[in-house]
Amino acid sequence: DKQYMGTVIEKLGELKGRLLEMNQDNGMARLIYKIPTLGLLGFRSQFLTETKGMGIMNYVFLEYGPFAGEIRNRNKGVLVAKESCTTVAYALFNLQDRGRLFYGPGIRVYGGQIIGEHCRPQDLVVNPAKGKKLTNMRASGSDENVILTPPTKMSLEECISYINEDELVEVTPKAIRLRK
Repeated sequence: DKQYMGTVIEKLGELKGRLLEMNQDNGMARLIYKIPTLGLLGFRSQFLTETKGMGIMNYVFLEYGPFAGEIRNRNKGVLVAKESCTTVAYALFNLQDRGRLFYGPGIRVYGGQIIGEHCRPQDLVVNPAKGKKLTNMRASGSDENVILTPPTKMSLEECISYINEDELVEVTPKAIRLRK
């Protein structure tokens, strides 16, 4: 759709893409770009999100070329698990305000594992196993329901495009994890 053209052009420009051709017809736009492979890593899901599923993206290898320059991955820090533990809903509920989570409750994590994206530029070490303090005092209405935002699931391609220089992607038969 033509209405998403500006957003797509802006995003591809950030990824060192060079616009070669642009055609518009019947409210649709066709953009032809030359872009480094590194810029395309993880872009498909972002593209579908930006175009609200209305965009169609195809790509083919063209040539080997010189280094196009640094491509800025992200400007946000990460939430890093403090120690090995099993995540607890109460702790994750309190961490939701600090960023986007990658795991739900009841998942085993280890110290140094990335469990979410921080809303600020710096990394934050967190305790995803911190339970609620139990007291003998009861008051009606004092207990709040723990409602969690569904965790963000990332594919291998998205994980590879997400990490910075000081981070690793760990691939096992059962899981894909990010590590600081």
